[in-house]
Amino acid sequence: MLSVHDSEGLRLCDGLPRREWLRVGGLSAFGLSMPALLSQRRAAAQGPAAHSSAMRRERTQRAAAKSCILLCQLGGPPQHETWDPKPDAPREIRGDLGWIRSAVPGLLVGELMPRVARLTDRVAVLRAMSTGDHAHSTSGYTMLTGVPHSPRGVEGAKPGAPNDWPCVGGVMTDLRRRQRRDRGAGNRQGRGLPAAITLPEVAANDGGKTWPGQDAGFLGRPADPWLLTCDPSKPDFHVPGASLPGDLSPLRFQRRETLLAQLDRHLRDHESSEALEQQDHWHQQAFDLLSSARSGEAFDLDREPERIRDRYGRDRYGQSVLLARRLVEAGVSLVQVNTVRIPDAPSSGWDTHIKNTETLKHLMPRFDRTFSALLEDLEFRGLLDETLVVWMGEMGRTPRINARGGRDHWGTVFSVVLAGGGVQGGAVHGASDRLGAHPVRGRVGPADLTATLFHCLGFDLGETILDPSGRPRAISSGRVIQEIL
Repeated sequence: MLSVHDSEGLRLCDGLPRREWLRVGGLSAFGLSMPALLSQRRAAAQGPAAHSSAMRRERTQRAAAKSCILLCQLGGPPQHETWDPKPDAPREIRGDLGWIRSAVPGLLVGELMPRVARLTDRVAVLRAMSTGDHAHSTSGYTMLTGVPHSPRGVEGAKPGAPNDWPCVGGVMTDLRRRQRRDRGAGNRQGRGLPAAITLPEVAANDGGKTWPGQDAGFLGRPADPWLLTCDPSKPDFHVPGASLPGDLSPLRFQRRETLLAQLDRHLRDHESSEALEQQDHWHQQAFDLLSSARSGEAFDLDREPERIRDRYGRDRYGQSVLLARRLVEAGVSLVQVNTVRIPDAPSSGWDTHIKNTETLKHLMPRFDRTFSALLEDLEFRGLLDETLVVWMGEMGRTPRINARGGRDHWGTVFSVVLAGGGVQGGAVHGASDRLGAHPVRGRVGPADLTATLFHCLGFDLGETILDPSGRPRAISSGRVIQEIL
């Protein structure tokens, strides 16, 4: 029999003080491990989660996309060797690599992209994206939030106020949570997986300096995308805590969930606090993950045919992109896949300060294989029209090859690619100058990209979130890039 006593230093049925029970994670006392993983993010809470805005507008049209896969090419891929070659420029500009024709007449791409070249009629290319910021961390913040970092050009910038605008995954989590609440608190539809997931690792500079703009910022920790640090290419890959302990049957699990719900009701009678609200959030997410068979199946890559796994590539990045496809198929709204460093490559990922050509010969075949596999797989499954795919870096590379055979940071102009989800295949918007150094027409900024992303997912740009002072703020200040829709 459960007894809850209303006394100083409230203690639960096991004699633990309430504060101590919260500290150890609550559900861990019931034999579940997921909350321990989730509650680590709770410790970094910097303020109350934002509440729903009372000023939401009706959507102007039905969503073309149900989900988004955001492929972040960390380090800054060079526009010259990918989506914006300059074959008539001097060699110190165009580089050592050539170009090839693509499925779209007049659209040239880098020679190391033969598979993607055959699929350009499925993608739209933005050739005049610009942040005006040449630093990984601050330009990355701008690309992931749609808001400029202040100040710009700061390498190694740390997360946190005043640069705490929520990333697109954080905004998406908040919007989906409000939608679910509007449908009714008792409606469990859509539960089981978080609205936004980032994998297989956080974006960071060398030395582990995490970029700002990867969490929910002022929306609070409950809106954070779920960061899943993993290697899906390993034979023993599994999500920690996303399965029941061996000695816990589904029936016992359901009884424990009921017990926890009863306990929480008693606790709320005694105390209302931000800590309790966040504890409940992680508890509920843990239970949803554990209780949803579909959630567990989404992470089980062994269910994929061997040929599909081979097609994506049996490395960490390739299998992460395959996992992203499975997650959006299972109902996750946004999955961000960050590129990972390739062993033995001359440079650190796309950050090709030295040996640009040699590094790209390591990187580009992997990118060409995995990106083309994703597009073809989504199309074959009938998912491309309802899945927005965004390929982007935090910046581009300098037009001129440096003395070490590399390209340095360049946020003045670079290329971004979108596919599916209402995007017009074969479209090319914007142009850089003859050196690939500056935009000459069709310039767009990160805010325009986030505006387009939310629009494709069916959200009116009049949708708002609440900032720390309680003021409603539009989810994006940009304009929808109608030219590619």
